[in-house]
Amino acid sequence: MPKAASNLKAGLSKSSPDPLLPADREESALTVRLKQYLKPQDIAQVWGAYRYAFAAHDGIVRKTGEPYITHPVSVACILADLHLDVPTILAALLHDVVEDTDITTLDIKEKFGSQVADLVDGVTKLDKIEFQSASQAQAENFRKMLLAMSQDVRVILVKLADRLHNMQTLEAMRPEKQKLIAKETLDIYAPIANRLGLNEIYQSLEDLSFKYLYPMRYNAISKAIMVARGNRKEVISKILESIKQQLKAFNIEADISGREKNLYSIYKKMTSKATPFSQVYDIYGFRVVVKDMANCYLALGALHGLYKPIPSKFKDYIAIPKANGYQSLHTTLFGPFGTPIEVQIRSADMHNIADAGVAAHWLYKASDAQLTALQQQTHQWLQRLLDIQSESADSLDFLEHLKIDLFPDEVYVFTPKGKIMALPRRATAVDFAYAVHSDIGNCCVAVRINQELAPLRTELRNGDHVEIITGSMAKPNPAWLNYVITGRARAHIRHFLKSQQSTESAHLGERMLNQALRALHIEPKQITEAHWQKLIRDYGIKTKAEILSDIGLGKRQNVMVAHQLVAMTDNHLEKHTKLPTASLDTITIRGTEGMAVQFAPCCRPIPGDPILGFINKDKGLVIHTHDCPSVRKFKLDPDKWLDVEWEPESTHLFKTNLNLTVANQPGMLAKIAAGIADADSNIDNVSVEESDGSAYANLYFTVQVKNRVHLADLMRGLRKIPDVVRINRTKGNLHRRGTEK
Repeated sequence: MPKAASNLKAGLSKSSPDPLLPADREESALTVRLKQYLKPQDIAQVWGAYRYAFAAHDGIVRKTGEPYITHPVSVACILADLHLDVPTILAALLHDVVEDTDITTLDIKEKFGSQVADLVDGVTKLDKIEFQSASQAQAENFRKMLLAMSQDVRVILVKLADRLHNMQTLEAMRPEKQKLIAKETLDIYAPIANRLGLNEIYQSLEDLSFKYLYPMRYNAISKAIMVARGNRKEVISKILESIKQQLKAFNIEADISGREKNLYSIYKKMTSKATPFSQVYDIYGFRVVVKDMANCYLALGALHGLYKPIPSKFKDYIAIPKANGYQSLHTTLFGPFGTPIEVQIRSADMHNIADAGVAAHWLYKASDAQLTALQQQTHQWLQRLLDIQSESADSLDFLEHLKIDLFPDEVYVFTPKGKIMALPRRATAVDFAYAVHSDIGNCCVAVRINQELAPLRTELRNGDHVEIITGSMAKPNPAWLNYVITGRARAHIRHFLKSQQSTESAHLGERMLNQALRALHIEPKQITEAHWQKLIRDYGIKTKAEILSDIGLGKRQNVMVAHQLVAMTDNHLEKHTKLPTASLDTITIRGTEGMAVQFAPCCRPIPGDPILGFINKDKGLVIHTHDCPSVRKFKLDPDKWLDVEWEPESTHLFKTNLNLTVANQPGMLAKIAAGIADADSNIDNVSVEESDGSAYANLYFTVQVKNRVHLADLMRGLRKIPDVVRINRTKGNLHRRGTEK
């Protein structure tokens, strides 16, 4: 198992390897690393790729002034420290050849094989494709890289090593460019390294990003750590010796070492908890590495016998590993002089994985090889990325979902069968439902948390037992987007809503187009498939459904599309025969049209109200009452108005607002709520005007009714309640002075 990660920082802090040394020089920095784990014939293959890259980059100089070949060699050294296989080292040496020279991926494939060519292609940026904006280009690069990574995780290992060396040589860039690259590294690359368990690379990327984003803060904390290290040297030595003696007394063989927190993690702790540096006591901790898992718990007991533990500061990541495979026992003890001591206890195998993560034991040999637990977790995460990208409309959406999915803090919850699932902190029951399966998420209606019913927006906590209740007719609610956390949930919800809106808008658009065709004396069945195909070609789109959806959403006028279709018919072009006049259809409103038809919140129409339909771009058909104040400003644009009417036997419920003036007495709200329920109505929202000490109060309800008759029956019943002084229907949103209940 590689010492990789433990040597990584030390190896990289030295000067860059000299690329101009002859390939057979024994003291070459890359050769020294490769000799630790590769055969001579493998090293010869690596140097063949080195000479190829050297020739390709010959004469090119980096901004640091060094020959360009120093960069790919340094990237190869980082990966060699992780003991990665030969194809990965070759890809590291060749990763910029396709992007920066005339050499193609096909050339790489012919010379070094398809495996190396695929790795290089996965890392190569899309600079030769023009994008609308720099952010779109960045997002598309990430999308391509992560899709390649889902096929072979070595792609991201090369990319992370590439980014690490670029960050180490970032001083040659302009300050504004430094901050831009550092921000991107902190937002995307460092979390990915953490997600894959590459701890050393993760911490190095964080610290280097911190250095360029906040140079003054970086320098201040660096100096403070140097001072603290000197002040605490004697105490740390005493603690280290006492730990050694205690473990020896319990016959536990262990490798004990001190460790400092990286600068950025100290800075995050100071900012998140508003703590000055002088009160951050755990900048220095201890790591205890034992031979196996059983000894981890024995060592824990021994140390708890030496110093008293702080109960709230114990975490068992062995029983419940982190999502990146990290396993360890974390405990904080009251040390001498009341100093808190943070101790990590792990086995040797756990230590290797904690340092090198997925790179420590990724299999590249047989495709049917048994995956380890870490590989299975990584595979599941990569599969989630594939799901997210398939549901994302564009690369910017994908990048947004990816950032959400890279939250490092997690909660662990149990499924009904006792399986442990890791979710980001602040994840809700809806996030859990989509993590189980997209079909469960799309159909969830309620949740039981610890055997008790709870709202779907409930945030989950460590140890919660979660059971999702589904309904066969249920579908995602747009309001879920206000509180879901995971990228997977957001992507599935958005995809469903967009698909639903497109389908519903297409149905509405077809009804509107048929109305316009009949007004031009053409029956819809006279429009043939050939007519539609010609119109599709003229518009430069792919399907008829797109045209109908655009009409329903108000992006195209039904009359204009109808005229274009009529112009193609034989009746119009050849015979000019006037068909019998047909009456103009009226669009029937059922109340079940979904997102394609919206009821204006400014007047909240219900069946029985005289109504008008207004085509609003991107919102579709919006229904107003004929006396709505908003109608006046829209009447200047008659082309956007449609004749609409209510379906006679609609059973759908519609929202409307009621304003009640009542005696300010205890129990009035309950009496009115009971009266609304007795009338077979439902309360959607309620607010109460803040009390001013008077004998009367105003209550504002949004209720659901079938039609005006149902509303009249409801109001008649409420008037019979004693101490209801006045009741009337109001237009618009709930009274904003009220306090919602």
